[in-house]
Amino acid sequence: MNIRSFIFATILLMPLLGMAQREFITAEGDTMKRYVFMLLEAGENRSHDSIQAIKIQAGHMDHLNKMANSGKLIMAGPFEKGDPYRGLLIFDLETIEEAEMMERDDPAVVAGRLKMKTFYWWSAKGVTLK
Repeated sequence: MNIRSFIFATILLMPLLGMAQREFITAEGDTMKRYVFMLLEAGENRSHDSIQAIKIQAGHMDHLNKMANSGKLIMAGPFEKGDPYRGLLIFDLETIEEAEMMERDDPAVVAGRLKMKTFYWWSAKGVTLK
């Protein structure tokens, strides 16, 4: 490939490269989108008394509801009998760092009751649970 062909191909592909960061279209025509998946695990500090634990949990739920109302947190929920895995969060955000910045203010994370593991996760765009 000569330099002129390379430059031409690069210019043509630039819009697709930008889209490839968070979305792509499969051969079947489905749009796949990248989300941020966060696994919440039991933290190092689980020794709070029952009154403290209730207050921390109430703050945790308020925090999740605020993120959901912002449209950035699109799914959340606990695991049944999931120790050490406590729950999951799915964010519609560009980066892992954005999700971690939002969740690090969670009272349960601040108190050490929960800790985060964060990954990129791909799913068909617009899929909902029924």
